[in-house]
Amino acid sequence: MTITLAFDVYGTLIDTHGVVIALEKHLGDKALDFSKTWREKQLEYSFRRGLMQNYKNFSVCTRHALDYTCSSFKTPLTQEDKETLLEVYKVLPAFDDAKEGLALAQQAGFRIFAFSNGSAEAVEILLTTAGIRDFFLGVVSVDTLKSFKPNPAVYSHFLRQAGATGAESWLISSNPFDVIGAVSAGMRGAWVQRSPDAIFDPWGIEPTSTVQSLTELTEKIRSTP
Repeated sequence: MTITLAFDVYGTLIDTHGVVIALEKHLGDKALDFSKTWREKQLEYSFRRGLMQNYKNFSVCTRHALDYTCSSFKTPLTQEDKETLLEVYKVLPAFDDAKEGLALAQQAGFRIFAFSNGSAEAVEILLTTAGIRDFFLGVVSVDTLKSFKPNPAVYSHFLRQAGATGAESWLISSNPFDVIGAVSAGMRGAWVQRSPDAIFDPWGIEPTSTVQSLTELTEKIRSTP
């Protein structure tokens, strides 16, 4: 059976810290720290909503996380400033290795899907703006299921939507929680460790493979029994 790849979008294909340039106008040299906190809270809010079964889509988590981060950094942005930043978040850039890595996977004959906490509409805009939408057979969003990664149900949802089995499917993500979630749900998982400082959660559940760049991914998958 042909191998199916589920690419996480935010933080794996798309650089969420691409918003830093826009933040520098308001925060100067604190922009990167602000961006990191915003991202951490965005994920935390999605986890909490998933556990509480109090679903709001990922854009709401992003907006609330921005409000929190402004308070945390004591940065009183106007509502107009916030809306501008949220618009930037809709058109973030792809990582430098994304296009080449996806092209290699496509040339290898893998079935390629985007699989995201974001809504299908938001992901379509992101991928199209970043110039990588044409690599994908489709976009699978957790929004249909009204939950978030790493709920095991969302990985089953992906497999149903992609018409794939867990044994022949790989989740590709730079987020350890996502890889652990996929492996726990019966898929294979490739962790994208772009920085040597990135740490994989020591849960005793390891990624099937680890790559430092998406350009290594196809060869790693081919060489995995």
